[in-house]
Amino acid sequence: MRTLSELYQALEDGALDDCLRTLACLGVEERPTIQRARTARVARAFQETFGRDDRTEAAMLSAPGRTEIGGNHTDHQHGRVLAAAVDVDLLACAAPNGTHTIRFQSEGWPLVEVDLSDRSPRPEEKESTAALIRGMAARAAQLGYVPAGFDAYVVSDVLPGSGLSSSAACEVLIGNILNVLFCRQELSPVTIAQMGQYAENVYFGKPSGLMDQMASSVGGAVAIDFADPSAPVVEPRKVDLAAEGYALCIIDSGADHIDLTAEYAAIPGEMRAVAAFFGKEVLREVPEDAFLAHIPELRAAAGDRAVLRALHFFEEDRRAAAESAALAAGDFQSFLELVRSSGRSSWVYLQNVSPAGTVREQPVAVALAAAELALGGRGAFRVHGGGFAGTIQAFVPLDLLETFRHRVEAVLGEGRCHVMSIRPVGGAVLWA
Repeated sequence: MRTLSELYQALEDGALDDCLRTLACLGVEERPTIQRARTARVARAFQETFGRDDRTEAAMLSAPGRTEIGGNHTDHQHGRVLAAAVDVDLLACAAPNGTHTIRFQSEGWPLVEVDLSDRSPRPEEKESTAALIRGMAARAAQLGYVPAGFDAYVVSDVLPGSGLSSSAACEVLIGNILNVLFCRQELSPVTIAQMGQYAENVYFGKPSGLMDQMASSVGGAVAIDFADPSAPVVEPRKVDLAAEGYALCIIDSGADHIDLTAEYAAIPGEMRAVAAFFGKEVLREVPEDAFLAHIPELRAAAGDRAVLRALHFFEEDRRAAAESAALAAGDFQSFLELVRSSGRSSWVYLQNVSPAGTVREQPVAVALAAAELALGGRGAFRVHGGGFAGTIQAFVPLDLLETFRHRVEAVLGEGRCHVMSIRPVGGAVLWA
């Protein structure tokens, strides 16, 4: 690795400008002034936090948030999805510290320390950053590497609970740090994504699928088929929203994911209950005609909501593939209609808009209603990601963008509508 002194000189000379432009989705003529300053600030904060000097050999790494475009809650049933990395990220400066302890300082949060002498899951670390760190290191060890202690200083503009999957971005970031420092950069983006899912399922305690990690790790827009989760089929899809006359908006509903783990776990749980009726593990293994023929028995065995959620899976799995095909064919209007259908299915069948029993507070539903009113029949909108809290997604005609933003924020609050770009690369090493 190269020193921090060399990093500062490279930033000053503009040697990292092309990389920074790519990560921030800037035009070729735009100067990445803000990105230069941010990178230098993270490196200085790393030095101040951990007592390092300019001669320290360190790495700078970035992992993006992601947006799900199609395939809402299909990945954990080995289905198909369409997802993309976006231009918000976790940026870190990291270096080995010569111990068996990982020290992870996320700006604005308490320092997290993880002793790698014990790499087993710890119940008291459930749903914490420490769990993700320990799980990623444990998986690297299982793959034959020797992870050791490192120091990392991290800043993020992927807000926790935003629906842009800050947890997956964190896993991808840790995976890339381990890859650079201890794994000889032999881990592929797909392997790092799989490590992230393992850490989240086994250590963090959230039964997530693989879509979030895959989109963050691979980057760009990708169609992913999880028929074999150990070897997912990943195909890039070209998406030039500006050329189509649209912007991607991520709208913050104002609700967070605290205490919603049971709501998220119920979705794959109920879908697997339907699959179990047919002696299968997941719905992708169940013939749809057999499911449709046994709905009366399934209602009694698994319950009505489980049946509706299974119906969503079969339709959404097909829809994700159709969205991918529409983009590949350049048929953007058909793509938008499929996005609208996805949103309707998530609301009506999947039922991941409002937590069960909530009446007074339904912020995601209000955000969807605000988007529908602001679009006036144009574009498309949908819940995306886990649902219940966080954000929704909208594809907004460029000529309507400012009006749309104003109308949505009049309902939800200023600063809730974020215009984003699809980042062409996933987990990235800026400097090592």
